[in-house]
Amino acid sequence: MTTKPKFTEKKYLVTLLCVTTLFMLWGVAITMGDVLNKHFQNVLGVSKSESGLVQFSIFGAYAIMGIPAGLFMKRFGYKNGVLLGLSLYAIGAFLFVPAANAESFNYFRIALFILACGLATLETVAHPFVAALGKQQTSDQRINFAQSFNGLGTIIGPVIGSYFILRGSGVDGSLDSVKTLYIVIGCVIAVFAIVFSTLKIPALETDSTQLTHSDDTVKPTNVKKKLFQHRHFKWAIAAQFFNAAAQGGTWAFFINYGHEIMGFSDELAGYYFALSMVFMTIGRFAGTFLMKYIAANKLLAIFAFANIVMCIIIGGAWGWPSFVALLMLNFFFSIMFPTIFSLGLKDLGTHTQQASSFIVMGVVGAAFFPYFMGTLADQYGISKAYYLPIICYFIIFLFGSRFYKVKG
Repeated sequence: MTTKPKFTEKKYLVTLLCVTTLFMLWGVAITMGDVLNKHFQNVLGVSKSESGLVQFSIFGAYAIMGIPAGLFMKRFGYKNGVLLGLSLYAIGAFLFVPAANAESFNYFRIALFILACGLATLETVAHPFVAALGKQQTSDQRINFAQSFNGLGTIIGPVIGSYFILRGSGVDGSLDSVKTLYIVIGCVIAVFAIVFSTLKIPALETDSTQLTHSDDTVKPTNVKKKLFQHRHFKWAIAAQFFNAAAQGGTWAFFINYGHEIMGFSDELAGYYFALSMVFMTIGRFAGTFLMKYIAANKLLAIFAFANIVMCIIIGGAWGWPSFVALLMLNFFFSIMFPTIFSLGLKDLGTHTQQASSFIVMGVVGAAFFPYFMGTLADQYGISKAYYLPIICYFIIFLFGSRFYKVKG
């Protein structure tokens, strides 16, 4: 008789808890950028298309930092990779102080870029790290579980941002609240880095062909195929690119949609944005449960098709039905990032860490898409811009329904 693989082992519990916390921490930073997007429109007088450059600064860092982070992780291990990511995160947060003093949109973008280099490093390291904390057969569940706490971070981000930033947005034109908030964030991240540096990492096991030493660096193994000869991996990069593109555009203009279509104040729209993240978190826990009964790729395809329908309803600008569809977009979006990630890493052996770098680089889709959605919104209205992500969800549907398969 064969026993079902455990979710994780007892020896990994503390490590899993700490790494899962990382998912929450970068979730806060990502959605805080979407709050800043609207705030910069109000205070610095930038257009929607220009404010989309906030996402370009954040996700452009993923394209640049993905490979260096993967090489650093492969050379120095998971733990040091995490510490590098946390350090860049904290430095970027502290750079908000001179940016706010100068009242410069470009300086803010530089600070966001450095902060996002830290986020890219954390994402590159954390996904294979979580996948390695148990058997490969349960890696989908572990990554979706960790991403559920990323969902918690994406709720915290807009709640904090709406209260401390948008609450007075456009009233006195001040950036003091932004400066104070990011000083606090930088201090929190610095303290967590110190705590993580004291963590003892047990020897990791990813699968029968790839084991790690006690210092968590990878033992060399023979792999028959080169990395880019794996079709499912290449499609995972494409799917992640369009997945991140849809996410970046959807989140960047959520508050605009609430303000312009529903007539909400910026602060109230920001709180609804946080509510949409609650839907995403629920979706991730639900997705983790459903994957016990539905194959991960099938669930991915189902959710992608559902979001195509949601985008059609949102674009119609039919009042509350369309706004509810906008909220539900995050529910169905919930499992996409972690599921694409885990499907793309399947059976890659010693290529796993390098593959993680490239899949993280796929997130650069979110750097470009908000600009195009913003341009469309400036010309035709915010609701029509939400037809654009349909293209993205169709690509994800193809990956989940067909091109996820691992070829021998």
